[in-house]
Amino acid sequence: MSKYSKEDIIKLVEEEDVEFIRLQFTDIFGNMKNVAITSSQLEKALNNGCMFDGSAIEGFAGIEESDMYLYPDLDSLAIFPWRPQQGKVARLICDVHRFNGEPFEGDPRHILKMAVREAEELGYTFNVGPECEFFLFDTDENTLPTTMTHEQAGYFDLGPIDFGENARRDIVLTLEDMGFEVEASHHEMAPAQHEIDFRYDDALKTADNVMTFKLAVKTIAKRHGLHATFMPKPKYGVNGSGMHINMSLSKNGKNIFWDEKDSYHLSQEAYYFIGGIMKHLKGMTAISNPLINSYKRLVPGYEAPVYIAWSARNRGPLIRIPAAKEENCRIELRSPDASANPYLTLAVCLRAGLDGMKNKIVPPACVDGNVYDMTDSERQEKGIDTLPLTLREAVLALEQDDLLRQTLGRHVMEKYVEAKKKEWQEYTEQVTPWEIEQYLYRI
Repeated sequence: MSKYSKEDIIKLVEEEDVEFIRLQFTDIFGNMKNVAITSSQLEKALNNGCMFDGSAIEGFAGIEESDMYLYPDLDSLAIFPWRPQQGKVARLICDVHRFNGEPFEGDPRHILKMAVREAEELGYTFNVGPECEFFLFDTDENTLPTTMTHEQAGYFDLGPIDFGENARRDIVLTLEDMGFEVEASHHEMAPAQHEIDFRYDDALKTADNVMTFKLAVKTIAKRHGLHATFMPKPKYGVNGSGMHINMSLSKNGKNIFWDEKDSYHLSQEAYYFIGGIMKHLKGMTAISNPLINSYKRLVPGYEAPVYIAWSARNRGPLIRIPAAKEENCRIELRSPDASANPYLTLAVCLRAGLDGMKNKIVPPACVDGNVYDMTDSERQEKGIDTLPLTLREAVLALEQDDLLRQTLGRHVMEKYVEAKKKEWQEYTEQVTPWEIEQYLYRI
């Protein structure tokens, strides 16, 4: 049930002196897009009357079927705290529909809604809490971004060593002004690296929040003369940035993953959910780690997962079971990064987990030892496989996974795979500074 009606929004916009409304949506690659309207056009927008050219959005539609409409989600209304207090700016997150009123099959939000609907038909609510990491780098004299920082702060350090402390504080306050419940914020392992965690919510709300979070972080960082980036591995030799995803299912308000009698306090449904995730993980990686750069984070030595295993006792494996009770019992997937489209990422996570539950997929045994200290033969003996090493490997795995093809739908699957193969081809044709340094003077 919506908390806002059309009349409520019209009234709120008038009372708050909102002059501009941004109608936001997300393309299949996770880029936020928007159309700005003035308050005089608000009623038209609320009646789903705002049209845009879908052929201008990469991965959306061809020119022969390009007329698309934005359907605002009324409950997503938020006023941007960083805009002027007179003539304020607000936003509405929108679903994309075709000219005939049908939901556009290439809209990532629609794809997540379809996955959530399947869970709801089984009586489940999919709850998700992300842990988003990012870097705050200096800008140059032209305010362009760099990968430079003069700080040397590490994990949980504070000011004056942590140069980004003030920016991070302002980001948190801004998020709270927008209705976020921020649970924690701190400096991460690498210099200039930060993490802000906000409370879990249902999957659709969480995906919306991730997109809002990234916009707020970048906007407030710029006001501090810094550049915020969610690039997974912007610098060699230091930890990369991830977006760990904490997941649980509830039924009738009760967390069904919790079982006090089990040695790991996990229910049978939780084990099956883990089994489904692990079965489809290689193909999922093309969605949860969508950049060539993503795979430069997923290497040994920097706390990022490499091996497909799960554990309730250490942080090394790909899937971790945090020490939490009852309603906080959850499964933490540690491989995704924040360059991913959150709608598509949560959709494939949910469908994979549900597949595990429907087909009673039992996961391999829990790995309590340090998987990185094992030999290749020891890992092979325990059935521990590795994540794809490159974007190309991940895309090939995605193409071979029927469940993920069904989840994404034909349109997104074809457009996404085509774009990622092209990205890989362009990358392989580049001559990098590393190659020049290694070969130019001695070959």
